[in-house]
Amino acid sequence: MPFFEEPPFFHGQTPRTAVLYCNLGTPDAPTPVAVRRYLAEFLSDQRVVEIPRLLWLLILHGIILRFRPAKSAAKYASIWTPEGSPLKLWTEKQAALLQTALQAQGDHVLVRWAMRYGSGSIASQLDALKTEGVTRVLVLPAYPQYSATTTASVFDAVYQWAARTRSIVELRFVNHYHDHAQYIAALQARVQAHWAEHGRPEVLVMSFHGVPARTLALGDPYHCECFKTARLLAEALGLEKTQYKVTFQSRLGRAKWLEPYTEPTLIAMAQSGTKRVDVVCPGFTSDCLETLEEINMEARHAFLGAGGSDFHYIECLNDSAPGIQALAAVARQHMGGWPTQSPDAAQLAASQAAALALGAPQ
Repeated sequence: MPFFEEPPFFHGQTPRTAVLYCNLGTPDAPTPVAVRRYLAEFLSDQRVVEIPRLLWLLILHGIILRFRPAKSAAKYASIWTPEGSPLKLWTEKQAALLQTALQAQGDHVLVRWAMRYGSGSIASQLDALKTEGVTRVLVLPAYPQYSATTTASVFDAVYQWAARTRSIVELRFVNHYHDHAQYIAALQARVQAHWAEHGRPEVLVMSFHGVPARTLALGDPYHCECFKTARLLAEALGLEKTQYKVTFQSRLGRAKWLEPYTEPTLIAMAQSGTKRVDVVCPGFTSDCLETLEEINMEARHAFLGAGGSDFHYIECLNDSAPGIQALAAVARQHMGGWPTQSPDAAQLAASQAAALALGAPQ
């Protein structure tokens, strides 16, 4: 297998450290053509769909990619902004703010964003970091809870890049931060800020992205990590067990997925007399199709149509200061021991150390 042609490595260059902040991805435009291209890559990932390969490819290309792109494109169009995809905009902003936050704490590292699927690929961003002289990379997924369908797929993309690279940078990976104290505190602050402005609901629904139920039996920790996040957030908010529910959204296909499902739960709540519900999505660090359209539009319509009278969607952490500080805390924890000084400061420290070793006056 041929390796990529790379720029020459210069001995003695100052090591640079970077954080690669990785999100899922998004179509380039809310059009059937762009959505089809995106879904073809996303749904071809064997981490995402674990059924016999040949059978799935026949279903994917023979049925799904013929009909789903137009329907999905209409959904993307309903949340698209003049600047583009909300997920891409928030991810770019989070990466920039994360770099600023780290530098403010003395960590002069580069922070770049990447997408697992679509434009801004992980491989292209790793290549770009190498050209900037980066020798150490912390891979930080935007997914607080670990799942083989998301987190492991990000790692796969990094490994695939490394398998074709001659001089591999030193790598570290963040598996999860579902129970990190500052992440929980950031979620708490987001919910409490909403309640301070709008009052409290009868029930807080915490909706996480769904995955097939069989993944739990196969050893995926995602289900347990979602429930731990929910429990810690409920404790931080002082909620009793009757005051919150954990649900799972975004079911694909007819197979059984993690339950309870979000929309049917909201309908049942409305039908049983619940008048106001608030929904927060602690598994998403930035607002996207699944939160803005599926929850704030479809789920809202379902709850109100079933007899509910007041539906509130609580935004994701996005560019909130507590959210960025939480990401910074996670990054700093996992970069422990790596040099994170600015190149100039590092060179000065190296020259001072050399002078001391030689006994030269300071």
